[in-house]
Amino acid sequence: MKELSELKFGTKAIHAGVEPDPSTGAIMTPIYQTSTYVQEGVGNHKGYEYSRTGNPTRNALENAIAQLENGKYGACFGSGMAAIDCLIKMLKPGDEVISTNDLYGGSYRIFTTVFEQYGIKFHFVPMGNLENVREKINSNTRLIWAETPTNPMMNIIDIKGLSKLAKEAGALLGVDNTFATPYLQTPLDLGADIVMHSVTKYLGGHSDVVMGALVTKNEQIAEEMYRIQNSSGAVCGPMDSFLVLRGLKTLHLRIQRHCENGKKIANFLNEHPKVDKVYWPGFAFHENHEVAKEQMRDFGGMISFTLIGNSMDDAYAVVKNVKLFSLAESLGGVESLIGHPATMTHASIPKEEREKSGVVDSLIRLSVGVEDADDLVEDLKQALR
Repeated sequence: MKELSELKFGTKAIHAGVEPDPSTGAIMTPIYQTSTYVQEGVGNHKGYEYSRTGNPTRNALENAIAQLENGKYGACFGSGMAAIDCLIKMLKPGDEVISTNDLYGGSYRIFTTVFEQYGIKFHFVPMGNLENVREKINSNTRLIWAETPTNPMMNIIDIKGLSKLAKEAGALLGVDNTFATPYLQTPLDLGADIVMHSVTKYLGGHSDVVMGALVTKNEQIAEEMYRIQNSSGAVCGPMDSFLVLRGLKTLHLRIQRHCENGKKIANFLNEHPKVDKVYWPGFAFHENHEVAKEQMRDFGGMISFTLIGNSMDDAYAVVKNVKLFSLAESLGGVESLIGHPATMTHASIPKEEREKSGVVDSLIRLSVGVEDADDLVEDLKQALR
């Protein structure tokens, strides 16, 4: 029998991180809803002392996500922002970070309103062109932080190219892989040092959990990751860990459907007379489409688009009048969601800054779910009408 790492993704999604419970034979990982563990003697325990430090349900999930990302070490947190918080805490005052100029608003907020106060400097540049990154690298650069596809402009960033720049600079490369998931893209295989997920999204997949994760192959990074996870204590609970373990088992099936539906809806929008621009990496005209073809296995179910005239009132009318799409924050669930980035996910970014990256007043973001695509197209058609 092949090692788990050699098996195809669908098989890994079912079996990664999961072993039958040794005490009962239960095929599903039990929910170890406990804060502490009885020790047989001082320092003599069964691998667990306190659930902030380690919990069997959480550890099973951490191992599962690490294996799906082709990593060795995984850590799960109470949210995606807690995972990013852990990563930035590996830096020191005076260190500099280069990030993309159109990243998720929550990431921008924690960088600029929390960690800049502690003497860490952040540069935000269009990373689609790697020369913009190269120009900001200096002797203080310690981390290059990328999303690809980016949120919400779906820009594609060359992970291999970034990895080369990071190694030349002696810096770490971190990649937010939330939009792509390990089913479509494995950044560690492309040279990234650490991968982050908002597990809330596609990995959980059912809009019932808030969680984050970090994965790495590097033992030194892992030691720091676990030290900060334990010291800061922003861990997730066993019930949430159980729910995500369940969600992972259908990840490959769900993402296949998200991709199929996304393609159909992207093509519909691209031909609609009231739609100005459609941002979806599967289009041949999408910037860095060739890079996307190289580093992704498909193009996902996230789509953004703008309206002719760029009216915020028109955008409000569309998001108000949909029936199947739900107006809500977040993404990646089985149900389709619609959002208005300028006033929702990216409201924390100053208007001038967000518009530079394309987040204009009429921009609408779709998280295309796994419903019947024809019904979703009809819903958008009537809302645009």
